[in-house]
Amino acid sequence: MESKVFGYARVSTKEQNEQRQIDALSALVSSDRDIFIDKQSGKDFCREKYTAMKNSLRSGDTIIVQSIDRLGRNYNEILQEWRVITKELHCHIAVLDMPLLDTRIQPEVGLTGQFIADLVLQILAYVAQNERENIRKRQRDGIDAAKRHGKQLGRPKIGRPLEFGSVYRQWANKAITGVEAMRRLGLKPNTFYKFVREYELETGSS
Repeated sequence: MESKVFGYARVSTKEQNEQRQIDALSALVSSDRDIFIDKQSGKDFCREKYTAMKNSLRSGDTIIVQSIDRLGRNYNEILQEWRVITKELHCHIAVLDMPLLDTRIQPEVGLTGQFIADLVLQILAYVAQNERENIRKRQRDGIDAAKRHGKQLGRPKIGRPLEFGSVYRQWANKAITGVEAMRRLGLKPNTFYKFVREYELETGSS
């Protein structure tokens, strides 16, 4: 059976555009059906499309990625996955923006070339994970800085409306329904009843 070439593209979120990767892969993959695309983090290899591609591999097939960080961002897992694909499944991997990382040409470049390629792979895998950790650190630093400056993070907290007491009393006395009370106060049911519990605790009402 003739060996196949698969393309793999990945972006971290659904909002990111993977078209640049697809354009690069399309020139080397015979069918768009053989390009697999994940839209999720590269922290591990538990990805639907990556798993489907891996299950389709046969000895001699090739996976092409645009860059090593599209394959993954976890240093140890990249090296482990690389070993499984090349040593256990007997397939090839080619990284477009790093021509040295193309296992199809390693037999020709000899032992020295193999050593250099392995070294480059480890460096790039380390860089990919280091960048991921730096992004997380910058996010944490940004959150900490915002908190120090008193900035509210996440969804704004809804305050109890000033007219809550009067509307509550009408609702408690069954002058209005709960639906009408929520409409007047502009509250959703879970928020309304949360305020009811707080108000009753504060005032001793029940």
